[in-house]
Amino acid sequence: MLGCFGADQSMKDGPDIARIAALIGDPARSNILTALMSGKALTATELASEASISAPTVSGHVRKLMDGGLILGCSQGRHRYFQLAGPHVANLLEVIMGFAAAQGHLRTRPGPRDPALRAARICYRHLAGEAGVRMYESLLARAFLVLDEDALSLTPQGESFLLSLGVDLAALSKKHPPQCRNCLDWSERRHHLGGPLGRSLMDFIFQKGWATHLPHSRTIQFTQTGQKAFERMFPL
Repeated sequence: MLGCFGADQSMKDGPDIARIAALIGDPARSNILTALMSGKALTATELASEASISAPTVSGHVRKLMDGGLILGCSQGRHRYFQLAGPHVANLLEVIMGFAAAQGHLRTRPGPRDPALRAARICYRHLAGEAGVRMYESLLARAFLVLDEDALSLTPQGESFLLSLGVDLAALSKKHPPQCRNCLDWSERRHHLGGPLGRSLMDFIFQKGWATHLPHSRTIQFTQTGQKAFERMFPL
């Protein structure tokens, strides 16, 4: 029979998940991280606005997130910008969002913002939401991608399809593996396409003028004609 352990049990050897959880768990810092999920680099002033905190307060939160390896800072001219430390951080945040949504822990924001985010949004430079899941499942259904356990890879048919779209496969091949990967979608509870290939297809959608990235938001808004073209390109 399994026994119950008291609260005075000391930490064992291994990764210190408590430290990372504490960094992400602070409401102000979670708002900062969510704002950076758009893939854009933001200034401390912009992050303070996103987190609804003062400029002096945001500097302390930013420093803690940098020390924890969750964000990076870089200076350009008179400004200092901050961004997520990489797609691995975005993937971690998306998984946590999915778990929170599954448990019913949702922040209520009245108005169209939540439905729009669920329809199409940026998840660290690739397409997420209903549109992202549709694109991913369409590529799998047509055998342009193949899923072997947890490993996602591009097939020869997929390479031909991407070449027909004008995607630079030579540039993709120079990226660090994996070129494409699963990313769990917090709102759909299914996967969408991440990695360099996901970013290339997001760029393709923007270049075609099918959709735009709304300012100060992670929302992707398709035009009426763009939506129809997207659905033809990625049928289910």
